[in-house]
Amino acid sequence: MRSDRAPLALKLAAWGGILFLHFPLGIIALYAFNTEDAAFSFPPKGFTLHWFELAAGRPDILSALWLSLQVACLATLIALVLGTLAAAALYRRDFLGKQAITMMMVLPIALPGIITGIALLSAFKALDVSPGLMTIVIGHATFCVVMVFNNVIARLRRTSFSLIEASMDLGADGWQTFRYVVMPGLASALLAGGMLAFALSFDEIIVTTFTAGHERTLPLWLMNQLGRPRDVPITNVVSLLVTLVTMLPILWAYYLTRGGEGVAGSGK
Repeated sequence: MRSDRAPLALKLAAWGGILFLHFPLGIIALYAFNTEDAAFSFPPKGFTLHWFELAAGRPDILSALWLSLQVACLATLIALVLGTLAAAALYRRDFLGKQAITMMMVLPIALPGIITGIALLSAFKALDVSPGLMTIVIGHATFCVVMVFNNVIARLRRTSFSLIEASMDLGADGWQTFRYVVMPGLASALLAGGMLAFALSFDEIIVTTFTAGHERTLPLWLMNQLGRPRDVPITNVVSLLVTLVTMLPILWAYYLTRGGEGVAGSGK
């Protein structure tokens, strides 16, 4: 009889890989609560929330956090609109240049961030656009669109077009069909794509370096702190915050969509 359970060695290898990936994050979380003033005294001397209080009272940290949240929300909104429209245009019909357009859609996430950053900086200079909030948002949206596009087009391909045809045959117009038939099937895909886009935007640093100008997002603030050893405990606190804000939306999206692989009318 065939067993669906993985062998013990494979389980141990999987858990070993997870431990290897998350061990540095655990060290940062541990030292964020360390009572010792020194940066990395081992073992930790105790438990304290003192560094969190200091971080919460730093205007530079709060300003960088607010900017990162603004950028992530705006980039995600743009990605949801453009990514959904692009997926709707490409998922069903074949036309000349479709494969080239699809490749161009996913290219920003495949290119090294430094290439994307240099290209955006050159474009903004050519257009005489001053770096600021909107240039950061545009830069982040270039790769956030890919996250939404991939999720939505995969869901559309698993959705039976007969549902849309049936809606139109019953007298629904295009907007009603989109609202009552298409959108319910895309909800979890949009949620997953949006959450992933938000997480990627919130912790992006390479593209931001080229498009921020004098603005400072939270990842840029962290990079600037590398030369300030006295601020290491507070830096650990901010690093923990960035980790949580990046990780929790992805876990939430997974929890809400884990039972939504099947799509009504897809035959699966």
